[in-house]
Amino acid sequence: MLRNVLALVLGGMLVGSLGACVQPAVTEATKSPEPPAPVVKQPVPEDFVNSYVARQDGPFTIPAVPEEKIPPQFKRQLVDFPTNDPVGTIIINPTNKTLHLVTAPGKAMRYGIAVGADGFQWAGEALVTNRKHWPTWTPPKEMIERKPQLEKWKDGQPGGPTNPLGARALYLTTNGVDYGFRIHGTPEWKSIGRNASSGCFRMINQDVIDLYDRVPNGVKVVVLNADGSRPAALKLPPPQPKKASVKPKQTPKPADAPVPAKAPGAPAPGFPTMTAPALNPPALGGVPAALVAPAQPAAPAPEAAAVTVTPPAAEPATPEAPAPAATCVPTAEKPCP
Repeated sequence: MLRNVLALVLGGMLVGSLGACVQPAVTEATKSPEPPAPVVKQPVPEDFVNSYVARQDGPFTIPAVPEEKIPPQFKRQLVDFPTNDPVGTIIINPTNKTLHLVTAPGKAMRYGIAVGADGFQWAGEALVTNRKHWPTWTPPKEMIERKPQLEKWKDGQPGGPTNPLGARALYLTTNGVDYGFRIHGTPEWKSIGRNASSGCFRMINQDVIDLYDRVPNGVKVVVLNADGSRPAALKLPPPQPKKASVKPKQTPKPADAPVPAKAPGAPAPGFPTMTAPALNPPALGGVPAALVAPAQPAAPAPEAAAVTVTPPAAEPATPEAPAPAATCVPTAEKPCP
C-alpha cells in the first residue's frame, strides 16, 4: 500500500518536471492567432458592363476610354488562373504586362498594366500597406535630377486628372521599407501594355478604382521575374546614373588691340602740340623798306611720317693729280732749258 502511494507521488513529480520544459508560447492554447485572410470583393456580371465610360469621382470627372482601342488581353476580365497563392494575392507578370488578383481557387481578375522602362524593372514580394484616393505625387530627387522641369513639384503635385498617379494609388513596402513602388492609375491610358514607368505599375483609372475597391491593406503582391518565374529574393533596379551638369560655354576674351607705334618726334599722348611762333627779322637800319624782304609765314609742321634711313651713296673715286714738275734751279754747271 505504502509502495503504491510513493509510486503515485513520484510519477506526479516527474510529469510536472517534464511539463516545465515545454515553452508556453508553442502550446496551442497560447499560440498567437494567424492574421485573418484578406476579404476580397467578388466580381459580379455588372462589373463588366460599361467598364470604361466617363464617371464622376468626387470633385473630378474621369474621362471615358474608347474600349474598342484597348487590346483584348488588357481589358478587365475574370479568367482561369491556376495558382497555389491564397485568395487576395496580387501577382504581376511584367513580361505579359498583366496584373492578376486571385478571387477564388483557380480564378482571378486580370487587368492590363504598364511596367518599368528599361533599367527600372524589379522583382520580389511586397505588401499593400497604404491606399489613397486622388493621391499627391512627389517626384523623388533622382527623378528631378533626370528631369529638371519637375523641380516645381518637389513639394508634391496635388491630386487631379493630370496627376501621374491617377485616381487611386496602392503603396507597396517590403520588410517595412518603402522603395517608392506603387500600383496606381494614369491619365495616359495609351501607355498600358508598354514599358513606360520608373518601376511603378500603371493601370487605367477605371481599372485601378475597381482594384482599389476589391482589396484591403495587407494583401501580398508578387512581382515575377522577366522569365515568369517566382523571385527567391527582392531584386531592385540598378541606380540610375546622374545627369552630368552642363557648364555654360566660356566666351573667349578678345585680344587687346595693338598700340600703334609712335612716330619719331611725335608728342606723347595727352600733351599739346607745341608750335614755335614765327619771328620777323629785325629792321635793317638804313635799308629802304622796299628792299626788305617781307616776313614769310611759318610753314605748318609736316605730319609725322615714317623715316626711311637711306645709306649714303659712295662718293666716286677722285683720280690722283699728277705730281708737279720739279722746279729748275739754274747753276753754272747746268743751265735750265
